[in-house]
Amino acid sequence: MKIGVIGGGAVGAAVTSALVHRGFAGEIVLVDADDKRAEGVTLDLGAAVPLCPPVVLRSGGMADLTAADVVVITAGVNERGEGATDRTDPDGRLRLLERNAEIYRSLIPSLQMAAPDATVLVVTDPPDPLAELTRALLGHGRVVSSGTIIDSLRFRVRLAQAFGVAARDVQATVVGEHGVSEVLLWSSATIAGTPVEHGGQQIGLDLPRLREEVEQAVRYANIDIIAGIGASQYGIGAATAALTQCVARDERRVLPVAAHSERWATTLSLPSVLGARGVVRTCEPSMTAEEHDALARSAETLREAAATVLPTFPPGGQGHRPHALR
Repeated sequence: MKIGVIGGGAVGAAVTSALVHRGFAGEIVLVDADDKRAEGVTLDLGAAVPLCPPVVLRSGGMADLTAADVVVITAGVNERGEGATDRTDPDGRLRLLERNAEIYRSLIPSLQMAAPDATVLVVTDPPDPLAELTRALLGHGRVVSSGTIIDSLRFRVRLAQAFGVAARDVQATVVGEHGVSEVLLWSSATIAGTPVEHGGQQIGLDLPRLREEVEQAVRYANIDIIAGIGASQYGIGAATAALTQCVARDERRVLPVAAHSERWATTLSLPSVLGARGVVRTCEPSMTAEEHDALARSAETLREAAATVLPTFPPGGQGHRPHALR
């Protein structure tokens, strides 16, 4: 199993490290515009290879991604570098879109030539409109955004802390945008099968206050992390490695990731069956009217953002049109 990682910055390095330790890949190739950075990351991580399951770890160029089964893209500028760390800014991560779309337009053609059959996992912020762009540029639907996987994990962890239970016994999902407009589905959140509202009442939690605190903590976790260490990297690195394994092994787990939705006419997160060729199908969960309306607003935000970067083709022109993807 061959995995490619494009981007050797904080997130790319964390993803590569997590992939090495998971042990399912036979070969991992790290590509970065700065060759020395990619070489340094693989040299550093390479010292740990004797302690891990066997793997060939190396740096390389885009041509070295030939025959990759999965390619993870983390390349791009981050929130700190582009000033996207203002909690009052309604755009949030979307401020990074124009700059990172330029980067994607430059690298996707080379990726298409090197690994036309790979399933592509987009992690760069903002991942949802960038996945929509990648899908259009590649001309196929084997494109997945990491979406709200990390937001959902943060939601679970915060609820676990509030209830004093193990996070694995909490089920809670975030849908829509990986960003400011994301929707935390409180109506379906459970603790070992018990609805959060019912369980909270049993132990005397102030539920309105809990909801406000958790919403803020999850929605703006990246800002808190960046303030401390400069980049949100370890959580998304571990989550991305888990998603990559799911694709590589065709595990078909149901996870909150993003793919293009015909119903919503954009890429957004819903509970999705994830396999070797990307998202097999999505499962729209039961929602309250309030949650559904919030999801509709999130979808509109993403449609408007994607429209600013999607390619346009003149009548009779060359290129792949989004509606004709295979």
